[in-house]
Amino acid sequence: MHITTGDNVRIAYRCDGAQHLPVLILSNSIGTSYHMWDGTAQALAQHFRVLRFDTRGHGASGVPPGDYSLDRMGRDVLELMDALRIGRAHFLGLSLGGFIGQWLAIHAPQRIARLVLSNTAASLGPDGFDQQIAAVRAAPDMRQIAEGFLGRWFPPAMLQAGGPVIAHFRAMLLATERQGLAGALAAVRDADLRRSARLIEAPTLVIAGADDTVTSARHGAELAAAIPGARLLTLPSVHLPNVELPQAYLDAVLHFLH
Repeated sequence: MHITTGDNVRIAYRCDGAQHLPVLILSNSIGTSYHMWDGTAQALAQHFRVLRFDTRGHGASGVPPGDYSLDRMGRDVLELMDALRIGRAHFLGLSLGGFIGQWLAIHAPQRIARLVLSNTAASLGPDGFDQQIAAVRAAPDMRQIAEGFLGRWFPPAMLQAGGPVIAHFRAMLLATERQGLAGALAAVRDADLRRSARLIEAPTLVIAGADDTVTSARHGAELAAAIPGARLLTLPSVHLPNVELPQAYLDAVLHFLH
């Protein structure tokens, strides 16, 4: 299923769970599709109407040219909520999805009930992003880029063991168009929510990974400190605790959202 946004971009989505349940929106990390939540969504759908979507430039969503902005990505979510007649929802965003969650809670606070910001930051840029974007645009394909992302997302032992989970994430990365990745990297480069995060009123849980080299535990602690009343949970993981520690992650999210 999909909607078409006001700027004529397709946004693909999927819903799981009974219609009478409260809505929980899941927002994926850069370089993945909504299938990054495959190991979590069905368990969450026992408690919530789970709405997953592919960020523009990713998965089955459209890949518009140029740099993307966090503002436009946030508005994609609002347009999706409007199209599905969702007035208010819980929101769980990981990495890039966490930036989108912050934007929504700041700019559309009436639409967000509870907020989980996982393995994300209020700001990561701009240092190094222009070089990374240029490298993505110049690459002949996604193979080398994909291995670089996998190396930052998972612990060495998990990568060396391989298996279906690593293959699943490698396939998502390889299926991502370079323009989509570059456009989304530009949005992260330009995002700086360090001051405006203090405006977030939604009850917020910040989840950080102790060994995360993409969005460090320090980034998570600083974000939690900036948001009034936010809770901080640091898990012994790298960048994708929903995959590395699925039960601990699920337990933390359910405990907070209930």
